[in-house]
Amino acid sequence: MKKLIVLLVALLLAVSLPVTGTAAGTTQFSDVPQSKHFAEAVYELAGRNIIGGYPDGTFKPGNPITRGQAAAIIAKMLELDTDQVKNPGFKDVSPENGYYKAIAALAEKEIIGGYEDGRFGPNDPIKRGQMASILVKAFDLPRYAVEDKDNPFKDVKNYSYVSHSQNILIIYHLGITTGTSPTTFSPNASITRGQAAKLLKAAEESKPQMKTLQASEFGWEKIEWFNDGEKNPGVFKAALVTGRKTPAGYTGDRLQIVPLKEGTGTLSFGEGNIYFPDEKNFKKYYVHVKKTDGEWSVSLEETDDHFPTAAGLEMTQEQTKQVEQVSLSTMEGEPLSDSVAFKYCKKGMMDNLCIDIDKPGQYIATVRYKGGEKNRYGIEVTEKTAHFYYGIRTLQERTSHSVDLSNDSYYSVKPGHKIGKHIIPQDSEQIAVVTREKDTNIFRAEAKKGGNFIVEFPDDRVKVYSDGHVFFEGIAIDVQQLGNIVYVTVRPYLHDYWM
Repeated sequence: MKKLIVLLVALLLAVSLPVTGTAAGTTQFSDVPQSKHFAEAVYELAGRNIIGGYPDGTFKPGNPITRGQAAAIIAKMLELDTDQVKNPGFKDVSPENGYYKAIAALAEKEIIGGYEDGRFGPNDPIKRGQMASILVKAFDLPRYAVEDKDNPFKDVKNYSYVSHSQNILIIYHLGITTGTSPTTFSPNASITRGQAAKLLKAAEESKPQMKTLQASEFGWEKIEWFNDGEKNPGVFKAALVTGRKTPAGYTGDRLQIVPLKEGTGTLSFGEGNIYFPDEKNFKKYYVHVKKTDGEWSVSLEETDDHFPTAAGLEMTQEQTKQVEQVSLSTMEGEPLSDSVAFKYCKKGMMDNLCIDIDKPGQYIATVRYKGGEKNRYGIEVTEKTAHFYYGIRTLQERTSHSVDLSNDSYYSVKPGHKIGKHIIPQDSEQIAVVTREKDTNIFRAEAKKGGNFIVEFPDDRVKVYSDGHVFFEGIAIDVQQLGNIVYVTVRPYLHDYWM
């Protein structure tokens, strides 16, 4: 039994130590010819005393590597202190385990974790997905999210809550590994010793130069949001690494800034909600990226600048082609420009004519079309202190609107039916004046100020007919207001349902 124990210990050590007496840089394994794709990685790591072979002079590159063996190798690569370690609390890893110190050191650095049942599984073959997460954490690779369109793998769901998925895509896009086929990664497949050597060497060499900002640098515990895309011509990408709750407290967040090319971009980040950030707990920077003698440098210049921001005036692309002139005034009518530069643009899913505004305030834009027709738009520009662009709200002027319930584009009453009496709420004329064309189902509202109310039809409750026609309970009047500009809408109304 004693002889068997000695033999087992010798084999365990062989996975992470070089063959005794073999000089660094001269190790040769009989089963690792230089033609193998992993040979360079195997021999370099062996030369650094990080991995080793077996007493018979082989490396056994096709053997699966276990979670414990991987922990021992990575702890050596990272030069972690494995003497002063805390018990990680895995119920299957006692201090007598040959991998205990390496596992404990990596667990303390939050590079590895165990299973939900409290085990670590030191003798389980490590899987490709597990290795991806370990590599990202061990070598602190950039965590920026990979978009769905850049995910070639059918067996990797690009969701943050799916185990290892984000990390798989990170190492793939950094060129550390490929899939097992063009469309599969096989996250649950085991890794061999030869593959592990190649992965580890590639991960060590692939970490890009980057600048890291700790939440604690700003007196914060968390960095809850960031925006690296307001004005950034591909100069850098930012990635947020969130901390973890531990018995000793929250480990803190950090922001990675990865340079991509020379130039200047913008970055803002902070605590709290991105839409309602704390007035103090946020930062705005210009990010300057330079490359000198092959080395990247990233410098940050704090600023409170705001950029001119596009205000979108909703209209179709065909309408924009008919625009002849755009003038701008203050909401009080003071002229600012008789000829504002404009262009067609899309904001979200909407077509717009866009003009740039460079100061907070309320404005009126008057759009004149070929043929003399014109439209007015209210524009409200607010300063968003934690952002580089202003907040913009626009509202097209429409002081009058009507609906014909006998010929509504979506719903109408049964042909030939005339709606009975209607009841207009008291004092509603302060919001809009509602009139009805005699002997018709046509209602019109002339807007006065912002607000809404319901005109009820007491004699006509909701009835749905087989031909799809309905009776309405009333009409809903909605008036939006931005400064002196109002926009009124008249809609059919059903109880508890605004159509």
